[in-house]
Amino acid sequence: MPNETRRKLRIATIVYWFLLFYIIAALVWWSFSLLQQNKEIHELKKAAISPTAANYTQQFNEIDREQKRGVYKYVGEAGAVLLLIFVGAVFIYRSVRRQFRLQHQQQNFVMAITHELKTPIAVARLNLETLQKHQLEEEKRKKLLQITLQETLRLDTLINNILISSQLEGNAYRFTKDELDFSELIKDAVKSFETRYPDRRLQAFVEEDVDLQGDAMLLKLLLSNLLENANKYSPKNKPIQLELAKREKTILLTVTDEGCGIAEEEREAVFEKFYRIGSEQTRKTQGTGLGLYICQKIVKDHGGNIFIKDNQPSGSKFIVQF
Repeated sequence: MPNETRRKLRIATIVYWFLLFYIIAALVWWSFSLLQQNKEIHELKKAAISPTAANYTQQFNEIDREQKRGVYKYVGEAGAVLLLIFVGAVFIYRSVRRQFRLQHQQQNFVMAITHELKTPIAVARLNLETLQKHQLEEEKRKKLLQITLQETLRLDTLINNILISSQLEGNAYRFTKDELDFSELIKDAVKSFETRYPDRRLQAFVEEDVDLQGDAMLLKLLLSNLLENANKYSPKNKPIQLELAKREKTILLTVTDEGCGIAEEEREAVFEKFYRIGSEQTRKTQGTGLGLYICQKIVKDHGGNIFIKDNQPSGSKFIVQF
């Protein structure tokens, strides 16, 4: 978190715990005060009984029982209130921390999305202006066009991620389940990736005739995001592996990279919306924190699971099970 966010969270935490301890102290004092008052009242009642009364012992015992009922009543009420305070305190504390974390992630998202939207537009504009003003050799011309195509496709993927994320969250997306040739769909995704990144080595091992019921557009977006993630977080001279296999009634899709890997304690967090490892101010990799979040949503909507394992000697394996 940025220092300003940490400072606000620290102040909120100090104020919160101070008020909580004050409320608990007031409750304890109120409870002891009532118990003491209850004792004094019943002592006065006992003193008021005439020792010569025929039913002296019976009256004395009745006052004792009444005093005990009062003790149980006040202790029970205090315990119930204390329990409610404790449960409410935990809920509020977790909510506040979650809100601060969400605020931090949204700030990161705004910073990232600003950069992610402006960069491809600026690159494409610069390349097109260069082509317009200068007569370049065919090889340089093709290279500039290839870079421009990569940037526009990246922009298209980014916009799709934002739109799909919003639609999936609001249940506005019309999910369709068609009988798909998943093997062919993956081959198309591989070709698209190789067109965008001709210098990147992608090793694809695709089992033939693997069918899957699902939404073709969402599954293409799933593949695109997984490959983009592997491309961003692994060295350019290391290969990316994609494997599709069928094991009895289970379809396994695995995307493997040889990057720095993901710490075990962050493997669930990376699927949260806007979550990215590190701070947007110091991060070197591109991204918005939406890609893996959308991947998980798509996989779950298809009745599957997605999880991360270590790759040896380095990197990560993203495994999807349908």
